[in-house]
Amino acid sequence: MKWFNECQTIDEVKAAYKKLAKQYHPDLGGDTLTMQEINKEYAFASAKAVGSANLSQEETEKEMEFSESYRQAIEKIIHLGGILIEVVSYWIWVTGETYPHRAIFKEAGFFFAPKKQAWYFRTAEFKVSKGGKKSLDEIRAKYGSEIIKEDKRKRIA
Repeated sequence: MKWFNECQTIDEVKAAYKKLAKQYHPDLGGDTLTMQEINKEYAFASAKAVGSANLSQEETEKEMEFSESYRQAIEKIIHLGGILIEVVSYWIWVTGETYPHRAIFKEAGFFFAPKKQAWYFRTAEFKVSKGGKKSLDEIRAKYGSEIIKEDKRKRIA
């Protein structure tokens, strides 16, 4: 393996993948062949890390599906301009200039939270039935936040 040699756990693999995607994704200045190589190795590294975690077959399959779902969701939107992508607990939140991209978000499996004025992605097991009364800032404060992509272009007022 070239990209994930130092990774021992699935969390380390995920963190390395996020860093590599920021650097090598074609929409962010990288090239397609390198990103394809990283994607193939990511799948192998994930399987290796999950396999060494002493999980049952069902837990292993679930972890692999979970990891792949989130990777695909981020990959579908990471090229969009004017947005901030962050992971808060097991949810991906997107804020910023999202309105022009709403069709892409829907197609990628994201949902819009009108009270938070943000798009979110989560797998079915993390669905919340309480109606989401907390603000996005309260959720960030409770669970922490990791920024995946931040659009740093200056805006003209």
